[in-house]
Amino acid sequence: MNKYFNGEWKFKEILVSYRNGEVWVYLTFEKDIVLRKPKHVMGIDINFDNITYTILDTNGSIVSMGTIPFNGLKRALAHKIIAEKIQRKYPKEWRFVRGIREAVRRHGRRARNILTDSSHYISRRLVEIAKEYNALIVLEDLNKLRKRANGTRKFNKKLSLWTYKRIQLYINYKALIESLPVAYIDPRNTSKTSPIGGELEFTNYRWVKLPSGHIVTRDIVASWNLALRGLNLLTRDVGLRGFMEALNVPDGDEAPNPMKGKPVPKLTLGS
Repeated sequence: MNKYFNGEWKFKEILVSYRNGEVWVYLTFEKDIVLRKPKHVMGIDINFDNITYTILDTNGSIVSMGTIPFNGLKRALAHKIIAEKIQRKYPKEWRFVRGIREAVRRHGRRARNILTDSSHYISRRLVEIAKEYNALIVLEDLNKLRKRANGTRKFNKKLSLWTYKRIQLYINYKALIESLPVAYIDPRNTSKTSPIGGELEFTNYRWVKLPSGHIVTRDIVASWNLALRGLNLLTRDVGLRGFMEALNVPDGDEAPNPMKGKPVPKLTLGS
């Protein structure tokens, strides 16, 4: 909390709410942000079990690639499944029997906490890497993902816990605090298009062979293509200021879950 009183952050507002016999106080701060001129581009592909990134320089050459394991969704899903099994086993009782109701709530809270903690860890790690390279962060524009998904029940259950939006939201505000720009790119065909030209040869769902003969994962291909599209956006003939003004900010989590109490950056464009 002390870091918000060091002169960089300005106090904005205080919010007070009363819930379940407890008073909650939220302090909101803001600070001016001057976005850096990026020297690299970092494409990030978020998946159920890992996050893959590719970093390019302004000439399009690969500087770094990496994969960060992510098991938060799998762990949260296990708790949600347990809660649903309890509800099915006691379809009428679970709402009125205190012990059963508390068991359902306990697993639900555990699932939410796992997702929140995992999302914070992943987003913080990615922003640290982007800061090291002074990179423009490129994310997938997934605003219509839920509307387009018509999968199986199992997939939709996973989708109900989809953390893409939350991770992206956390990346966005953590990146802005570090003065790093974030762009959202249309992700269509990013895992199906060769980033070096030619055609991809699909070994199976996960592995593909590049025209150069190298075998990589589809996640690498997707993050690579996202970085290339971000680089194309960065090098258009609109100038840096025009690029910064063209950056779109995410709409936030589709499920109502505002980040009360989080610092709110105030953007200022650099020269």
